[in-house]
Amino acid sequence: MSTEVRRGKAPAGERAADWADGRLGIYGLGRAYLRKAFPDHWSFLLGEICLWSFTVIILTGVYLTLFFHPSMNEVVYDGSYAPLNGVRMSEAYASTLDISFEVRGGLLVRQIHHWAALIFLAGMLLHMMRHFFTGSFRKPREINWLIGFTLLVLGMFEGLFGYSLPDDLLSGTGMRFMEGAILATPLVGSYVSMFFFGGEFPGDDVVPRLYSLHVLLIPGLMLGLVVAHLIYVFYHKHTQWAGPGKNERVVRGAPFFPHYTAKAGGFFFLVFGVITAISAVATINPVWLYGPYRPDQVSTGAQPDWYMGFVEGMIRAMPGWEINVGGYTLALGVLIPLALFPVILLAIAFYPFIESWATGDKREHHLLDRPRNRPVRTALGAAWIALYLILLAGGGNDLVATRLHLSINTITWSIRIGVFVVPVLVYLATKRICLGLQRRDRERVLHGRESGMIRRLPHGEFTEVHEPLSPSERYTLTAHEQPVPLDGEPRTDANGVPRPLTRSMRLRARVSRMLYGEGAQVRKPTAEEYRELHDGRPHAEVGSSVGSDVSSSGAEAHPPRAYAQGPDGTSR
Repeated sequence: MSTEVRRGKAPAGERAADWADGRLGIYGLGRAYLRKAFPDHWSFLLGEICLWSFTVIILTGVYLTLFFHPSMNEVVYDGSYAPLNGVRMSEAYASTLDISFEVRGGLLVRQIHHWAALIFLAGMLLHMMRHFFTGSFRKPREINWLIGFTLLVLGMFEGLFGYSLPDDLLSGTGMRFMEGAILATPLVGSYVSMFFFGGEFPGDDVVPRLYSLHVLLIPGLMLGLVVAHLIYVFYHKHTQWAGPGKNERVVRGAPFFPHYTAKAGGFFFLVFGVITAISAVATINPVWLYGPYRPDQVSTGAQPDWYMGFVEGMIRAMPGWEINVGGYTLALGVLIPLALFPVILLAIAFYPFIESWATGDKREHHLLDRPRNRPVRTALGAAWIALYLILLAGGGNDLVATRLHLSINTITWSIRIGVFVVPVLVYLATKRICLGLQRRDRERVLHGRESGMIRRLPHGEFTEVHEPLSPSERYTLTAHEQPVPLDGEPRTDANGVPRPLTRSMRLRARVSRMLYGEGAQVRKPTAEEYRELHDGRPHAEVGSSVGSDVSSSGAEAHPPRAYAQGPDGTSR
């Protein structure tokens, strides 16, 4: 067949592209968005780990649904795993064994699915902490912050429902834990339990209902949120670190196509490969060792996955208190931890709005904060992580006791005390470290870095030679803002009439002083200080941001302009 193109007629590919562009406007969209500049930093890979591990979860989950039977009907097992032959079990557990031992590649896919879920949630937590410590949750990214938080919570319950599906003894023990939590709910607990389990525990409907939630409802919600999250990221672009040529209106980075897309595509295969390698060498959730679930049995050393471990830690550390109110028994040993569970999570979720309210800052922010330059915020985040880890250790107090040959009562009381003491100590230590790092940066800007050389002056004095920082380094260390704390609203209105401060105004001023008041930040060096120290030498390279202690209030910032870097690193 001749491949020559007739004169006057475009190639088939070009005609197909023109046809699609005339109906979808692809060319216009591509011209407008494919050259958008995206800043690049290694910490941005945390978000891509979440995205690609979620993709792996979807792909492997579709494969597993082809072989899994979400039924609690009892059958007698007669399969490849000889130790369980002749044992009565649910169809869900029997199909899980078949996937593991009879379906080609089934065990590997099961392991990939489970490991990808763990890595996805770990990546989500680290990704959100990166946003928290660098302040990238500020305007205009508050909605994206809430989307990420919702994805984290949905992912936690998606994982909980997922590892409960096999109906083995370990997951059944987790279901018993869930039943106790539901029954502890005042007034409606017993009704919710009967509805959820389809009768008395364990019921006949819990696995089919968990299956519907696990493969349909929650993944659909998460997929929609992931798409919305990516749209917001693409619209606002990544934040960037401060430096020469970067400000709130200029974004410098590589173009989205082909640089960013090529790197992201390669990173997908890297994430997929690492997860597959881990799954091939590290066994996780070997359900055949636990056996089918029986209500009268409990698996030894039963532990939830790490992202739910802190919830169990709260319940294990809580004393078994009970009170009677109006003829109803309230199990405070379960009810109080379950009430604190959303509080611990929401404390991080709503922090961006608390900070914005306390500072009165309504401007757009596209530059990242160095964690050391926001000591209180960094200390609060570190204290939250410390609390999370303490409770996570409490969720495995029995394993810690048996492995370290310690008294479980000693461990439990250590967890109880640590919940109140350790976060406070971590907060104080982190804040002090951040202030120390700020003082070091101030010293480096004014005096330069230590060279390691000692010079003897003519009159005999020995001094250390300091090498001055480059202009770009000085600019980077002094480009951050230092907001002024609010002192409350004016005591008089526009007509001079006295106006008392409300409780809300006083609280706002108090929080603002805690974040940015005395002892919360080290004053950065000004251009005048640098000029006086260096005997009037040229100081223009110090940067216009030196000494610009900007108040937290200000005019609305303009949207950032995007500049894509060429091969030589220049922006355009």
